[in-house]
Amino acid sequence: MRRLVTPAAILVLGAGSAVADGNHAVHQKGAILSETDTQKVASFDILAAHAHRAGNTVTFHMTTNGNAGADTPEPVGTVGGAGVFSYVWPTSLDPEAVGFEAGTGILALAATSHPDFDDTPLVDENNDGDTSNDGLLWHSHWVVLTPTEACGPGALAVRDIPAGATPQLPATWPGLPIYLDSPGFTPLFDGPEIAVTVGFRSDVELVGVAYDGVTSALRVNANMHAPLLCVVDVFDVASGDLSLLKQSSTSGSVAR
Repeated sequence: MRRLVTPAAILVLGAGSAVADGNHAVHQKGAILSETDTQKVASFDILAAHAHRAGNTVTFHMTTNGNAGADTPEPVGTVGGAGVFSYVWPTSLDPEAVGFEAGTGILALAATSHPDFDDTPLVDENNDGDTSNDGLLWHSHWVVLTPTEACGPGALAVRDIPAGATPQLPATWPGLPIYLDSPGFTPLFDGPEIAVTVGFRSDVELVGVAYDGVTSALRVNANMHAPLLCVVDVFDVASGDLSLLKQSSTSGSVAR
């Protein structure tokens, strides 16, 4: 599959990564650092992205120039045309690592908010006894992204599942006709910081995994037809180069 970062932007998913000062991504040794841009919405202006592992768990985190998670999409009242805001960590892992069909695109971890629909049917994020009304609250997904010209020149979308197709999917797939998983990993916020800790099967090789950090907006197709969920705006990319999401590059080696 396509790699996501150039060698200069590859960070180590190393066990026990050193901390320079504090626990936020911006304080981590080897973090991908990004300059402040006052023209961007502060909560989506990335200052740093980082990931580190402990055994078969990995913490993905991101420091922003404002309060992470403070801004959410305006509701439109329907699923078709609904907006989605997201903090995304594209990775070089094959989608098979989390239960999708192998070789199907770019596997990315995303924390999302979308007030017009709920796509975590197994999780009651607001603990009110209803699992279908939590879309506004930030929650996690694994998604498989693919270049999709139907979304616009050079645009990405969450990969669609064609009618009648039966690809391999994770056990916590929410039933939507796209390569999206709702694993229930809770995003945690600490002022400018968002962090999501995820678990992997013991047979998933995490050494050498590359990643980047992205903030973006997506939109559900107004007609509810393929492509169902397009990336419509990229707010910021930690490595500073949007082309890293599209072009091949050689991944570095990760120390244990």
